[in-house]
Amino acid sequence: MDSTYQELLDLAIGGDANAFQKIFLGFHDQLKSYLYRLLTDFDEAEDISQESYLKAYSNLKSFQNKSSIKTWVFSIATNLAYDLLRQRKRWTVDIKSQGKALAMSDPSVWDKIQKVRHESEEEAFEIRDHINHCFTCMSKTLPIERQIALILKDVYDFSVKDISLILEKSIDITKHLLQDARKTMVQIFDDRCALIRKEGVCNQCSELNGAFNPKQDTQIQLNQIDFVKGSKKYNRDELYEMRAKLIKAIDPLKGKGANLQDILMKTDRFAFGEIKSF
Repeated sequence: MDSTYQELLDLAIGGDANAFQKIFLGFHDQLKSYLYRLLTDFDEAEDISQESYLKAYSNLKSFQNKSSIKTWVFSIATNLAYDLLRQRKRWTVDIKSQGKALAMSDPSVWDKIQKVRHESEEEAFEIRDHINHCFTCMSKTLPIERQIALILKDVYDFSVKDISLILEKSIDITKHLLQDARKTMVQIFDDRCALIRKEGVCNQCSELNGAFNPKQDTQIQLNQIDFVKGSKKYNRDELYEMRAKLIKAIDPLKGKGANLQDILMKTDRFAFGEIKSF
């Protein structure tokens, strides 16, 4: 363990708020983006991030060094998010189709999407960001513990041991949750995604690119994405790994198209009945 980190941790446990803040800031952005992937709501991700900070700081003396402080805080945040998630219906694999149908049939919804798009000159639709958006939506079709295990391992590189501590499960059970989650995600993408199979029913990435960026060549963008280029060369598991690698490089809370992706997420949630308005 880095000596500077240990010094900060010792100071924090001793009650030094500044020391704990420095530690927390080292993984705060990652924590908030993780919470957004679970909850798909900016405000909820921010609120739970702050609540996790306060709860961790007030309970630092109970920290037993069984894991890193980062894993411990992620565990606190996961438990808080879990309390919200278990009150909600698990998403269905046609969630994007429901959002699309609503946007196409309700002019007020489409106007809201267009308003966000035009609010900033920097706001843009990027196919990579929407693939990331889709990954988040499809992960929410998994049972909660599988969703958590998948995101922590394949997006945030947590070890199976640390995930088992966060989920309070044995390592064997955690491995099973992760294996089952990946298998389900591979099947979903194989059945739905038209980027890698002609039989796929969803090509919303290309459609939205055409709607928002009519002068931009969709095929050029797609050909720059590894798993699309390799769709005929690799097997389904390898294609999933390539997709996860792309997702890992994207922060859903940052980037040119973050607000646009968020309004599209709100559209999906509204269509699904998870929120009453937006």
